[in-house]
Amino acid sequence: MYSIVFTICQFMQSHFSNKISISLGMGVVDSCSMVLLTMITVWLLFTPCLAGDGKAVTPSTTLVIASNCSDKCGNISIPYPFGIEDGCYLEQPDITPFSSFKINCSNHNNTLPTIFGTNFEILNISVKEGDFHSKLPVSYDCYNQSGYVNSWMTWFNLVTFTLSSTKNILVAIGCDTYATFSGVRGDKEYGTGCMTKCVEPEDVIDGECTGVGCCQASIPGGINNVTVYLDSFNNHSSVYSFNPCNVAFPVAKDVFTFNRRYLSHDMEYYQGLALPVVYNWAIGRNNCSVAKANGTCMCKENADCYDPVHELGYRCNCKDGYSGNPYLPRGCLDINECEGANECEKMEYCRNTIGGYYCKCPKGYHGNGTTTDRCIPHAKPKPWLTPVLVTAGIGGGAVILLVIGFILHWKHGKTQLKNMRESYFRQNGGLLLHSKLSGQDVDILKIFSMQDLEIATDNYSDENIIGRGGFGIVYKGVLPNNQVVAIKKSLKVDPNQVEQFVNEVLVLSQINNKNVVKLLGCCLESEAPLLVYEFINNGTLYDHLDDPIKASLMKWHVRLNIASEVADVLSYLHNTISTPIIHRDMKSMNILVDERYTAKVSDFGASRLVPSDQDQLATMVLGTWGYLDPEYMQTSELTQKSDVYSFGVVLLELLTRKKVVSNDRPETERGLAMHFILKMKEGRLLDILDKYIVSEETVEEIQKVAILAKWCLMLKGEERPTMKEVALELETIKRKGSHPWSNNALLQEGDCEFLLGELSRSDYGECSIGYDSSTYDSRMVSSLGGGR
Repeated sequence: MYSIVFTICQFMQSHFSNKISISLGMGVVDSCSMVLLTMITVWLLFTPCLAGDGKAVTPSTTLVIASNCSDKCGNISIPYPFGIEDGCYLEQPDITPFSSFKINCSNHNNTLPTIFGTNFEILNISVKEGDFHSKLPVSYDCYNQSGYVNSWMTWFNLVTFTLSSTKNILVAIGCDTYATFSGVRGDKEYGTGCMTKCVEPEDVIDGECTGVGCCQASIPGGINNVTVYLDSFNNHSSVYSFNPCNVAFPVAKDVFTFNRRYLSHDMEYYQGLALPVVYNWAIGRNNCSVAKANGTCMCKENADCYDPVHELGYRCNCKDGYSGNPYLPRGCLDINECEGANECEKMEYCRNTIGGYYCKCPKGYHGNGTTTDRCIPHAKPKPWLTPVLVTAGIGGGAVILLVIGFILHWKHGKTQLKNMRESYFRQNGGLLLHSKLSGQDVDILKIFSMQDLEIATDNYSDENIIGRGGFGIVYKGVLPNNQVVAIKKSLKVDPNQVEQFVNEVLVLSQINNKNVVKLLGCCLESEAPLLVYEFINNGTLYDHLDDPIKASLMKWHVRLNIASEVADVLSYLHNTISTPIIHRDMKSMNILVDERYTAKVSDFGASRLVPSDQDQLATMVLGTWGYLDPEYMQTSELTQKSDVYSFGVVLLELLTRKKVVSNDRPETERGLAMHFILKMKEGRLLDILDKYIVSEETVEEIQKVAILAKWCLMLKGEERPTMKEVALELETIKRKGSHPWSNNALLQEGDCEFLLGELSRSDYGECSIGYDSSTYDSRMVSSLGGGR
């Protein structure tokens, strides 16, 4: 979309033959130059929004139509229908393209935002008033002792943006001056003007603009294509000594105060002078009744439509008792009048309602509780009435009170339960989840009731806790159909936990892989968000490696298969699904194994979706110490290679069964990754390998996996393999098995050598096992020789 109004230089040869008049526009815009644009409709499906100039009435406010839209340019708020990015501002088909709600924002050298395609700077935008503030150069007409010198005539045309007649005035300054203001409304031309004269400076009074040194005139409403013209009666011949220039300009009423020193300024001063003005804006070209009839009215719930005087289009305002941005879905929110000025006698008498409030006297008083009808204490009853009232009230009153109390309690309980569930739904990110899932092709998740999950977990008994993580507690539960599930419950409800809950649902909804823990459903009715997963009954990989007995049962082929399955999952997340996912917390504690030792990747609470046009994300560093990518920790730039590094640490756990971080090792080797690298360099890898996996039959495959792990642990992400390469390499190792030499009965002693150092014959027979470096990727071999 393009708009108009920049600088045209033109020579005026009328009135004064040598006068020069310079306009502000790039040219006169003909209505035939209009083009059609495509209307982009974006609906906000989460979190209530308020207008940019309104007061916050809830803890969370927003100005824009979508979360990806910028709400500010520098310090200037940009509320919808204005916007910066494509899809973030209102586009109006069949309306001239030279009146745009698009804002240019350069954010360079503290420059102000401008109307797209113009040099009109934006000082402020008001949704409530339907206007914005900008600046305009002044028109001037300057003289010397010989007569006319130079002039500048202000001309501008923002087409559907018109000068406000209620907030601007036309001002002319000079002692031999008259000024005219002309413009067009529809197909008719209107004008106004004023004149000012004075004989000497002493005639002029500061602050007065009544025709002596300064004059002013009201501006017609709904005017565009404006020209401000001025001239002199006598070429300033008699006043040149103290007033060399005529000046005229439209200006915002609330910013201009006349001062007589303005009379003495010369042309150099006025050449750079631009003063604030107020422009009105409206939606479309139809009035409210037409827009409502054809279904294009943009006024949302709790908002009214009104037609501005002398202007095309319509505007929206929040209804009384509401505040916010009426052009956004759920943009007008209830105002709590009890927190501000109201008519109640005392603050504690005020009761807020949706869209209003009322005043109520406390017990023992009667009246309306307002400043005009104050609360008055009840008159004390006469002594003889007390026993009568007590007797009458005890009998029939007790029955009535019980009935009324039962009804009120029933209604209150029903309302309270409904409100609580709605509140928890919003608190737990229900609106955000609904918004992000809208339009995505995901399986329907089962929505469990709070009662179902309380019964399933025996009211969240500690005996059913099967895990604790950075983002919550995991319980074992049994559903009414006897299905065993794992139920994840957040530790507490706060914005970060809600975001984790929504993020995990979004991530898992896109994953269809047998080696990923399946999400069965969720519950939004409780104070803490809940996720229901399939139950994996054999613990985590960490549990199996940490327990010597369990570890002894995990032979090398089992560990190699687990490594291959996890690598396949990460490759699937990085490459197969439409929106790639970075797990960001890959560790042995987040890998479950079932009774057949099939790996199941879990805990996507820290995961991030990667837009298709990006290969890295700037984020707050999250993860587990010892598994974190050093490059990610230094730069905060998350990439898929961060998962590769974490997976490399998991490979080391499978190879060594050692703690990822241990204070029992030297300070430089407390991290398992550095401990492993140093042992590799020293040719002493055998010293740290798990004894349960080392044998003649496995040592060659172990060497290959060790080399692969070292490749994954390269300091620079660009030197690491992709997860797809890692998965293929592990699959190759599984498929090829041991080197053919290992089956050669004629293999002679000393025919092979390997990276692990020398194996004693008493432990592993008469011959060490070799490997063929040609079977490896050249980058693996080079990384082995060059270190990290």
